[in-house]
Amino acid sequence: MSENRKQRFAFSDGSIYTAHDDLVTGSLASIAELSGRPLLSNRGIPLNLDWVKQVRVNTSAVERRAQTHVARRTVKKEWQAAWLLRAITCMDLTTLSGDDTDERVRRLCAKARQPIQQEIRRRLKIDELDIKVAAVCVYHRFVETAVHSLEGSGIRVAAVSTGFPAGLSPVQERVAEIRRSLEAGADEIDIVITRALVFGGRWQELYDEVAEFKQACGRCHMKAILAAGDLLTLRNVARASFVAMMAGADFIKTSTGKESTNATLPVGFVMARAIREYAQETGMAVGFKPAGGIRTAKQSTEWLALMKDELGISWMKSSLFRFGASGLLNDIERQLEHFATGRYSADYHHPLA
Repeated sequence: MSENRKQRFAFSDGSIYTAHDDLVTGSLASIAELSGRPLLSNRGIPLNLDWVKQVRVNTSAVERRAQTHVARRTVKKEWQAAWLLRAITCMDLTTLSGDDTDERVRRLCAKARQPIQQEIRRRLKIDELDIKVAAVCVYHRFVETAVHSLEGSGIRVAAVSTGFPAGLSPVQERVAEIRRSLEAGADEIDIVITRALVFGGRWQELYDEVAEFKQACGRCHMKAILAAGDLLTLRNVARASFVAMMAGADFIKTSTGKESTNATLPVGFVMARAIREYAQETGMAVGFKPAGGIRTAKQSTEWLALMKDELGISWMKSSLFRFGASGLLNDIERQLEHFATGRYSADYHHPLA
């Protein structure tokens, strides 16, 4: 191991972390594979400021890559239908409106259990696949409602937390909010970072904040929302991604869905490549969740193709990839109906909560 690599992964006691340590002790099992190498779940590493400060992003190159990705990536006919079914299984079906009610959440959970109408399932002959979404994402206020509505389905309940969407409440209040959601039955917590720490280059404070949130989450999966639309530059997005992963985030997520700019392909490429570099250096896999502005079936296949190109098949499953979406399911269902019948239906034929 090179001296630079030793410094990157040295713990405070001077010992060196390698993926082999976990394989020997058996404390963790492989959850993914990248270029033939098995990867463990992310347990975080000590903050490496040299790594963070060395991050560079060629913005024009990233934007060109995003343009060519859209132009050359298409899936048709039965392959398109298969990719759309996969997109449904990677979906965090979400309602985060100020006028949410218990009844709306119950209807959303019913749709999560059966995201495709029975007639379409019959025509596609997919009943035995038991297609359902990965999770339902709600405010803390509705966690118990979602837990009761999804009981026995295997669908996870995700709660937005830590002062969502601004993330500006005191840290201890944000930690307490995480604990309350876990006590209510949440399986996953979506936390938001303090954007001002990124602007000020206060990486140690950002690391400590995310690490404290992760400690509060315990074994519960934690998704760190970077609010990329607020971070102004792709370099800031990349740096925040690395710090969140070093602090132990299980997923990094693009947006709250409340920013003026949410999930974009250039941001997706930057975050995916940060995940890849982190995996190559540490032997640990971190998931990715684009959220906000993903409304069409075509967009869902573009994001899945991005995952396949940049990270591989392991990131085309719900364990490492999620869509944060609400209206997306409507368009996917319309496209599946068109594949099954040759006709497009109106949006109102596919109500969502």
